[in-house]
Amino acid sequence: MSVRRVVPDIASEALEESRDFYERLGLVEVMNLGWVMTLASPSNPTAQITLMGPDATAPVQPDLSIEVDDVDAVYAAMVEDGAEIVHSLRDEAWGVRRFFVVDPNGRVVNVVGHR
Repeated sequence: MSVRRVVPDIASEALEESRDFYERLGLVEVMNLGWVMTLASPSNPTAQITLMGPDATAPVQPDLSIEVDDVDAVYAAMVEDGAEIVHSLRDEAWGVRRFFVVDPNGRVVNVVGHR
């Protein structure tokens, strides 16, 4: 398994204002689905943050996202280890396959792969 990027997910009730704030720090919007947007560094595109309102399909909001090259293998390993899955593995309408797992500190991790 290979990790492609790790992105902090920031819960926000003020998405546009938050986007404007981080743009003043030099990040640019690279994805916006209305309820979630990602901003990235123009010079280092894997340096990113995600701003989120309530998640469109999950019961909880993640604290961070980890993009991997084989999300199915990671899911199988987490299930085998008895990890707490709080959003089951699924294909999402916006082109990702993902699940949420709780880490030992109680943080929700969005493990994601692009289709």
